[in-house]
Amino acid sequence: MTVIIELLDESDSFWTPNLADFENWIKMTLEEFKITSTVTVSIRLVNYKEASQLNSQYRNRDYATNVLSFPAKLPEEIISNLDSNPLGDIVICPEIVQREADEQKKSITAHWAHLLVHSALHLNGFQHESTKDALIMEDQEIKVLEKLGFPNPYLVV
Repeated sequence: MTVIIELLDESDSFWTPNLADFENWIKMTLEEFKITSTVTVSIRLVNYKEASQLNSQYRNRDYATNVLSFPAKLPEEIISNLDSNPLGDIVICPEIVQREADEQKKSITAHWAHLLVHSALHLNGFQHESTKDALIMEDQEIKVLEKLGFPNPYLVV
């Protein structure tokens, strides 16, 4: 499997993971689903204001959020004519990711990895609206993060 990341950084962040990290985290997540095709994921890094606007527009929640995932829903006849399968878009606010990592006393890299794994799962249809679905998604996150060498994000205190 080949993962193509289209990265657009419109944030004011002083640090974000590099492109190779994004590719690796997404690829390790997708390998769990035996995907063999070339896939494309667009990642856009935004500032706090835009994270708030997008969360309000798409989720009707009036606050900035750390990450939003938008699965691509293209018809198969279009996908079959493309060089890669577009999975969707991930929008992340580095400012919030940094704040959360500090507040939760987590490694910033581990927190980024967790959010990218979480988002990649959303792009593959996982949800966490019910307790049952949340537990299934969390188990998958823990499994992938362990393979990547990161601790269980739900046990870090």
